[in-house]
Amino acid sequence: MTPAATRTALTALGVVGAVALGSAVWGIGIERYLFTLRRHELRLLPAGSKPIKVLHLSDAHMAPWQNRKQRWIASLAALEPDLIVNTGDNLGHELGLRGIRRAFDPLRGIPGVFVHGSNDHAAPSPRNPLLYFTGPSKSHVTVEPLDTQALDTYLTEDLGWTGLNNAAATLEVAGLRVDAFGVSDAHRRWDRLDALPDQIDDLRASGDADLTIGVTHAPYRRVLDPFTTLGADMIFAGHTHGGQVRIPGIGALVANCDIPLRQARGLSEWSRGGRRVPLNVSAGLGHSIYAPVRFACLPEASFITLLPND
Repeated sequence: MTPAATRTALTALGVVGAVALGSAVWGIGIERYLFTLRRHELRLLPAGSKPIKVLHLSDAHMAPWQNRKQRWIASLAALEPDLIVNTGDNLGHELGLRGIRRAFDPLRGIPGVFVHGSNDHAAPSPRNPLLYFTGPSKSHVTVEPLDTQALDTYLTEDLGWTGLNNAAATLEVAGLRVDAFGVSDAHRRWDRLDALPDQIDDLRASGDADLTIGVTHAPYRRVLDPFTTLGADMIFAGHTHGGQVRIPGIGALVANCDIPLRQARGLSEWSRGGRRVPLNVSAGLGHSIYAPVRFACLPEASFITLLPND
């Protein structure tokens, strides 16, 4: 190799190294703290209804020292939402509930629903991120259990939210009747879709809802399809982290489930049985403490204003 060629190769290598280093500094030191609010408007309510403001929170993966994230979530109470939808993975550490309390306490008394992700039951563990390219991640045989009961007690008794883990319920939200149903983490195959139809029928026996929502942590097709046919007017999910690392111009490289990658983040539509319903997949607010990085995928919450279909 000539001296000129050597210099060119070294220059190129230096540029690649600088880009890689800069990307790492950005993803680890900056972007994971750039919390953002995604806003949408949808016409789903009966004509003449008051709007419903929905705050969708997901995948906080909270550790007690994550003060910036706690303060930002707490600040969302100023939006005065009418309904909170929490799609799980709230905990990211054995003491994560301390941070969740600081983050969620200002939302006390606002109607809400929640489902579990696996990290509401078990603490995260180190894993090779390249394994995500081989398909959805597998559960570890040995995990550190978390105090799920304490989390649920806080969400239900302190905040007044309703658990939808393989369950259905009716809420009054801004003077409207909202029927909601959900499943526990489909990624761990804790979903019991067979338990829902009878519960939904029981709700409908007492009257018609103004709005029906489906709530899942992991947006697997085997969940989204029946949610659509069971009559959900809108579906909420999390789990994917939007890919967590995205390539500008390309998007998510993995979703950690079987949803199409183009729907791994944000508002889209899901079709089944002749019905098309809005689907909001939150890219979430956090990350595993063992993978403290986000790139081209800002941590987020969603604020969705549901309007009358006049």
